[in-house]
Amino acid sequence: MPRRSTAHEKTLPNKTLVVDNGAYTIKAGFSSSSPGLGDCHAIPNCLARERDRKVWVGSEIETIRDFGEVAFWRPVEKGYVVNWEAEKAIWDSTFLTPKSKLHCDPHDTNLILTEAPNTTAALQTNCDQVVFEEYEFASYSRHIGPSLNAYHDIQTLFGEPPRGSHLPAVAAECLLVIDSGFSHSTVTPLYKGRPIQQAIRRLDVGGKLLTNYLKELLSIRHYNLINEEQLVNEAKEKICFVSNSSRQDLERTWKGASKKGREAQKNDTDIVVDYVLPDYNAGIHGYMRPHDPSLAAKVKKIGAMANPGGVVEDFMTLGNERFAVPELLFNPMDVGMKEAGLPETVLQSLAGLPQGLWAAMLANIVVVGGNCLIDGFMERLETEIRQLAPTEWVVRIAKATDPIKATWLGGAYMAADPAVLKATQVTRHEYLEQGSAWLSRVFAGTTTR
Repeated sequence: MPRRSTAHEKTLPNKTLVVDNGAYTIKAGFSSSSPGLGDCHAIPNCLARERDRKVWVGSEIETIRDFGEVAFWRPVEKGYVVNWEAEKAIWDSTFLTPKSKLHCDPHDTNLILTEAPNTTAALQTNCDQVVFEEYEFASYSRHIGPSLNAYHDIQTLFGEPPRGSHLPAVAAECLLVIDSGFSHSTVTPLYKGRPIQQAIRRLDVGGKLLTNYLKELLSIRHYNLINEEQLVNEAKEKICFVSNSSRQDLERTWKGASKKGREAQKNDTDIVVDYVLPDYNAGIHGYMRPHDPSLAAKVKKIGAMANPGGVVEDFMTLGNERFAVPELLFNPMDVGMKEAGLPETVLQSLAGLPQGLWAAMLANIVVVGGNCLIDGFMERLETEIRQLAPTEWVVRIAKATDPIKATWLGGAYMAADPAVLKATQVTRHEYLEQGSAWLSRVFAGTTTR
């Protein structure tokens, strides 16, 4: 039962918890007068079950030593929280456990929470009910994740002088945020910190799809790794790169029937590498090393090789898998998805805006999300957007200082300004008086208080 609302609850507490509830990790931390990346903690947003049926929740997963055949359950699917029972278990472990670094009393805490663009009203209502009726936070505001990036000092990303530390965090006037994360990639135009809904575009390609595609390729060509999500995800992060000329690289790595083609593939050390599989018993993580054709030939004969330390190791020789996987961000049709690539999606988003905003948006593009950490991603994205954009307009693209924690940091900057925080937060007292329908209209900006 929700406790009875009292008058003092209308005053905002001093403690504010900012939660970027991502599909892969939860980025959470308490805001301060001068927040920094060190205040943010990344917690796996999933449950894991080992072969012995032991279940690990949230941050406990970081202590697992053997990820062999570990099964993961994620409460977020396609960017939306669809399983609040699992999400509550992770939140309880993270925010209510006394030994947790993020332990808090919800009754004395403000909450700033992110959601994916275009979340359905039913899912938003479920979220509001959990926050106010299950956890009973003192106050709460729900924001589209990319919109919080408007509170960064954007111009410093483009080499301009930083704003003074004494100045409040003011939302950037025009900003185009490309967020390529675990579940999907979105393009969100922001005007004075508020998203322009009709111009938001989504591409259903994210880190999860890339990992699953790599699992299929490796399972067909090397070992059966369909059930090894963690292993393949680590390999993806270490070996993949975005090619500026994928067709030429594909020809270079093609194992042709001719002897000349096979020799060219063996000698192409720029692309072809060996990936040594992890040995969980020995505590050795997987790693990439230059391809050794002679060693690969020996392994074919005897099945495995011992390294100089005497430890038997298994490895895979990888070629076009390295760039064919992230190529899906630019050419989803490679796997039959009838969607435009990320650069074309940016232009589709601009088409939904008044033409007078195009120049300002193209000159202020910020990229966040884990996929932009893939080698070559930023260069390819900037090149293709420049090719598609009108030649008379300046195109400036910058990657956030920490693309994974950037959204959280933007929310922390916003929370550091008491006036902005008070204007955006809804207290639990107001929720109990007005109801969830009114709350949805407030967050959507269609009604005032």
